[in-house]
Amino acid sequence: MNDYTDLFAALNRSKFRRRFSLGEQERQYIQEKGMETVLSHARDFINLRLAPAKPDNDGRQTPMKGHPGFIAQHATATCCRSCLSKWYGIAKGRKLDEKQIEIIIDVISAWLNRQMEAADSELTAEAQLFDQVA
Repeated sequence: MNDYTDLFAALNRSKFRRRFSLGEQERQYIQEKGMETVLSHARDFINLRLAPAKPDNDGRQTPMKGHPGFIAQHATATCCRSCLSKWYGIAKGRKLDEKQIEIIIDVISAWLNRQMEAADSELTAEAQLFDQVA
């Protein structure tokens, strides 16, 4: 898995993209189901909603909430064919190939892992602060 530092830096410059983050409910879902299961769901979403040459409701096919994979898709600009074209240079009108799908899943995985690590760091910092006060 690539760390996608440059991509995430560019995405973070987008006011729209940087507003997405995992909430407590989504982090809990990942902890309960496991990252492998969440990424399996994301792969299913990509294959169903994004991979076809002309996806149904393109531009509106990815919900804004309800699953960590949906949030990750919006945060990483892997939510519709227009975003894939703009951010990744993946042309519209052609079915995604397996390599493209793997890259999308890898980007989503990297973003989700960063979100989980950031949440863990925040909890650790809060615990350390609590210990200093107590």
